Amino acid sequence: MASILTKDSVTPGTPGTPGSQWTFFGHPFGLATLFMTEMWERFSYYGMRALLPLYLVAPGGLHMSAGTATAIYSVYLSLVYLLALPGGWFADRVLGPRKTVAVAGLVIMLGHITLALPGGSGVFFAGLGLVAIGSGLLKANISTMVGHLYDGPNDPRRDGGFTIFYIGINLGAFAAPLIIGTVGEKVSWHLGFGIAALGMALGLILFLVGRRTLSPDSDVVPTPLPAAERNSLLRKSALWAAVAAVFYAIVVGTGHYTLNWLIVPITVLGLIIPVLVIARIKRDKDLDAAEQSKMSAYIWFFVAAAVFWMIYDQGGSTLSLFAESSAENSVFGWEFPVSWYQSVNPVLIMALAPVFAWFWLALNRRGKEPSTIVKFGSGLVLVGVSFFLFLLPLSIAEGGHKAAALWLVAIYFCQTVGELTLSPVGLSVTTKMAPAKYASQMMGVWFLAVTAGDATTGLLSTAGVDLNGRGVVALQAALAVVAGVAVWMYRSKVKKMMGDVN
Repeated sequence: MASILTKDSVTPGTPGTPGSQWTFFGHPFGLATLFMTEMWERFSYYGMRALLPLYLVAPGGLHMSAGTATAIYSVYLSLVYLLALPGGWFADRVLGPRKTVAVAGLVIMLGHITLALPGGSGVFFAGLGLVAIGSGLLKANISTMVGHLYDGPNDPRRDGGFTIFYIGINLGAFAAPLIIGTVGEKVSWHLGFGIAALGMALGLILFLVGRRTLSPDSDVVPTPLPAAERNSLLRKSALWAAVAAVFYAIVVGTGHYTLNWLIVPITVLGLIIPVLVIARIKRDKDLDAAEQSKMSAYIWFFVAAAVFWMIYDQGGSTLSLFAESSAENSVFGWEFPVSWYQSVNPVLIMALAPVFAWFWLALNRRGKEPSTIVKFGSGLVLVGVSFFLFLLPLSIAEGGHKAAALWLVAIYFCQTVGELTLSPVGLSVTTKMAPAKYASQMMGVWFLAVTAGDATTGLLSTAGVDLNGRGVVALQAALAVVAGVAVWMYRSKVKKMMGDVN
């Protein structure tokens, strides 16, 4: 750690470093606190996520079908991103970002501890729910606190700070499957989940110890909830909770309860809520003509992103379950746990992100950088190509042979290149096209695209669709490629609606 610390790189009084001259790679030292917090939180999250579908189907786990496991995995991911929206609202109106992140860390840790406890599916799903709630609370707010460390959006260090923070995310995501996955698969599932709890505990401790290095803005509740509105919200929440409790008590008491009674409503909400949120913004009469036009253009990006994430996030479910049953998970005769595949994406991200940043800048200097629309369409085509590539190992497996591990690595490579083409662009275009009235909420709207994509996967799995079937894989691949080509073909129309946004 000492080798990455400098002194006097920023002026005294820099936001996030009250009374301190220490910096982190020339950035406010609060970035070190948030870097380590996020790294350990991602370690716990991605470690648990790598184990989740494997535990659900394992004879020593919950021994479910592959379809049910995929549905649960997809619903869980959609919930995490869906809850990011109320997570941001909770910080804005109730606790402020810093206290919300502290609460989120505690909830996530308790969730992992619950997952580590031996017990039936009820205990396991309770733990999964706690992790989803905590992740939603944290995801929306820790990035906000990174922004608080700098002197506004024009601070020249801001982009570099987020880049360093992004490295922390991928370091945690890379290490988690190697450690938690190995212990979970080879020693004990519950011990693996326990190590995830330990990772979150370390992140929470580092956050609490380093809280004084954060900006005072992170303690501020931007728009506090008035007492009357708070009481009304509590009454309504209690009423809906009571209605849900009574409904499910009746379903269970009459012997009609199955897992679908839980999965289907959540999946449907994951599809309906994104549509309602965007429709509400579009109907807002306070938006001027330019803002309305940009929101019309944004719908194109939103739908395309939902298609992208629908396929991309199956890397942790459909592909993982295929690897568990039908792949030769070895290199030069050395076998490795299936969960290790989940480390491929983060290591590729860390290796390729600087290359992409340099490449776009080099093209920009020559006046040849592709437009936002072309980059977006390329990401969709690439994720479609990854599933066309998936057809080859599927054919090998159908012939009674085990598919080589490098086939899966090649699929993850295509998806990662697609992610680097689409995801940063999507984040950027979201902030650029956001109406002024919804500037702070639009990032939550972007997360809803992930929710919609994962909810679609969950709904297909619940309906009994075999996502490892060659026809279904080919259909999804074709959908992504067609969507990418459509975005490219209508680029002039979308560009016109985007106005002054490039």
